Order: sequence, then structure tokens, then C-alpha cells
Amino acid sequence: MVASACTSSGSRPAITPTRPPNTVVAQPTVSGPVAGGQPDIPMNAMLNFWKAQFGYQESEYFMAGTATSYQASGTLGEDGSWTVRPGTRAPYETRLIVRTPTRAARFNGAVIVEWLNVTSGRDSDPDFAFAGPELMREGYAYVGVTAQAVGVAGGAAIPIPGYHPKGLVDQNPSRYGSLRHPGDQYSYDIFSQAAQALLRPNGPNPLGALRPSRIIADGESQSASRLVTYVDAVQPLTGIFDGFMIHSRGGSGAALGPGPSGAVARQARIRADLHVPVLTVATETDLFGLGFYPVIQADTNRMRTWQMAGTSHVDQSTLDYGVAAGRQWDTTSVVPDFTTLCGSINDGPEQYIMRAAFAALGVWVAKGTLPPPAPAIETEGGTKIARDVHGIAVGGIRTPPVDVPTESLSGESPPGRSPICSLFGTRAPFSAATLAQLYPTHADYVAKVKVAADAAVHAGFLLAPDAQILEQQAAAAPVPA
Repeated sequence: MVASACTSSGSRPAITPTRPPNTVVAQPTVSGPVAGGQPDIPMNAMLNFWKAQFGYQESEYFMAGTATSYQASGTLGEDGSWTVRPGTRAPYETRLIVRTPTRAARFNGAVIVEWLNVTSGRDSDPDFAFAGPELMREGYAYVGVTAQAVGVAGGAAIPIPGYHPKGLVDQNPSRYGSLRHPGDQYSYDIFSQAAQALLRPNGPNPLGALRPSRIIADGESQSASRLVTYVDAVQPLTGIFDGFMIHSRGGSGAALGPGPSGAVARQARIRADLHVPVLTVATETDLFGLGFYPVIQADTNRMRTWQMAGTSHVDQSTLDYGVAAGRQWDTTSVVPDFTTLCGSINDGPEQYIMRAAFAALGVWVAKGTLPPPAPAIETEGGTKIARDVHGIAVGGIRTPPVDVPTESLSGESPPGRSPICSLFGTRAPFSAATLAQLYPTHADYVAKVKVAADAAVHAGFLLAPDAQILEQQAAAAPVPA
């Protein structure tokens, strides 16, 4: 499908005039677009066929300057109302990976700035993997930021057997050899300066002729934890972001820096006095596996929480994207066989819900229209997820894969799995007898999927183009056979 200039909802959000420059955050020096190296493409390059399908282009820029760390002023408590002050300073050079519409007229005025995830030991762009089709359908610009030291120098947070990833410098030294990172205590300011580079470029403009009116920060998993700390401690100082997508966070934020002086509360909520929207999206895994459940907050006009039934912290779709994209710029690394290593892997509806989440946040930031409130996943005594007779979570955001199921989807893993495998959830296909009992005919199954898809679209948790995909998959599925 070729992307059109229309939004998924049929109309583009109103574009506000270009915002006034932020003079609080330091201006880094930008250079590029970057070329050279073996291969001569960015590490984490997007899928090539997506460029043609959606009419997008990709480039890479280096960003250099002096970054500031932060130190706590007082206690960094559970309420998230943290006060910090500038600390030490250090020089750095890192990179931005930039994706923009090839036709400037398609740009909707907003930039999604993703804090690239480094849990595997090198950069990854999981939220672009989940939501890229919707971002490109809507005409967003996207910028991935190598904000942390691991992205530059490598070093896995969670070891993966047989997998030895490299950071930028080791993966492609002739392209990235000049990069340097002084440590993660400087990552928060580096992330702020990435936004500044888009608003007040000192050197080439990474967005070309595009002039953004809205800058939205995004992070998944460990990057979400860093955004929790950013929201609670740094955003009140900088005010540079217009909204936040916090996807799959745990119970707290990330440390401000090394050692006890950089520690934050073991449980941390989003501060109540924030002036920009924050949408927190949680999988089943996050509630108890990562400790998010105790810090869930009531919705306000600045905070929303979506809990997605049938989803896991990492699922098959994002693994598939990582493998397909990675083969474009890394032909030597061994790709782990996670199915053999971990057993079954969740393949639930997360990618579709994340696309709806970005659509909702985009309109919230642009127009002030609140996202729909989402039902919570039900629990048993606040200690585990309540499940129906098929093992599917009760409550939460509902979509066809959980309301018209052909398999049991869970974000929880069997005891004894390794740390990396515990993030993948499980799937258990129904028997032929169960399918025949649930869906006497194929037409009955397809009709029920359409009803569930229409309900999810009406509720605001599924976009019409993705409902069509799910209905097409149902029509082609051998159910109940």
C-alpha cells in the first residue's frame, strides 16, 4: 500500500506555527549527512522497502558539543517531583538517524525523537519497528538518538547466548571512529541537545527544509526508564519536549549517574505538575515482571496509561524487524534463534496498539484532545494477572487477537527462563477441537474478527488501516480447520 497524504483518521492534525527557539539547552554542532564506511549505510538503517512503500528518505548526522550531568537537590522520592542541578561537563560526539517524507508537503509538523535502546549491547529502534507504518502514513519526521555510551562503545545489559553485538565504533570504525561518549550521566543532556539540533541547527539542518512545530520524546524498555527520569528531573529545567511516549517502563526511572549519589527512588511515578502530555503504554510483562503495577497512576489531563492485553515486553514482530533491518548493515553477526533458545514467543497485537497510541499522542500534543481512557488489566489480589478459561488476560485494551483468539497470548513467561527470554511472553495455539467449538465455520470466525476490529477502532485503540490488515489475515487464516 502506498502511503497517502491523509491521516489514518481521514484528516491531518492542525499544524501550529513553528515554535519559538529554546535558549535553555546548549546548541550542539551538527555535521553531515554522514557517508562512508563499510557498508556505506547507517547502522540501524530502516527497512529499504518501507522507504518506497511510504515515500520516505533516511540520512545520518553527527552531533558534537559539551554535555552537562545532573545532581540531585534533595531527595528523589516516589512522587517524581525531583529537583536537580547541573553537575560536571564533558565533551561528546554522537549521531542522529533521521527519517523524513521525501515530499516536504507531507510533513505534519511533528518529530518523534526516539531514545535508542541499548539493552542488547548496541542501538536498536524498537518503537519505530512497532509504529513506523503509522508514523509514515501520518507524515511524521523521526529521529533516533544514540544517547547512551553503549550505543557508541557497545556492551550488553542482558547477555544473549551466542550473540556478540558491537557498538557503532567497533561495528563500522571507518564511519563512526570519531564518536565518543563520556558516560550515561551525560545522556539526559545529550538527548535534550538532540532536540535542540532540530530546532536551532548549528550546521546542516538534520531535517532539511522541514521546520518542526512539535517535538515528541519516545523511549521503550530501558529507554522508557531513562525517560521517566528525564520527565521527573530534566524536562522541568529544559521544557524542550512537547510530549512523551513512555513505552514498557518498569517501577522506577534510571539513575542520574553512577554510584549512590546518582540513585533514584526504587519506585517512581510521573510528577503531577508536568505541563506537557505523557502517554504511558504497558504490556502484560511490565506489570509484574518489571514492577510497573505498584506505580500505576490515575489518568489526568496530562497523563494517560494504556495497558495492552495479550502483549509481551518484546514480541515476534519487533524481533522480525530487527533481523530484517540488521541484515542490511551487518552481514557477519550471528542472529540468535530465540525460538530454540526460549521456546514460544508472543506474537500479539502490540504493534497495532502502539500505532494507535502514537496517533492519539500526536493529536493530544497538537490539539489538546485527550486520548481515550483505557481499561486496566484485571489482577488477582494485585499480585498476578487475571485470566479467562483460554489463558488470556481479562480487561485491558481489547483487540481481535484477544477477543476472537486462535491462541493463548501471554506476556508472562514460565518460571526458570533466562532474563532475556523472560521478556518474550508466550503463545499457545488452540487445538483443532477448541477452534471448531469457538468458530463453527470460517465465515463465523471472519465475522467475529470484523466485529472486534470495528469495536477497537471505535474505542480508539486500533486504526482503520490496521483493522483492515487484521481482517485480511483472518480471511486468509485456516480457521477452524
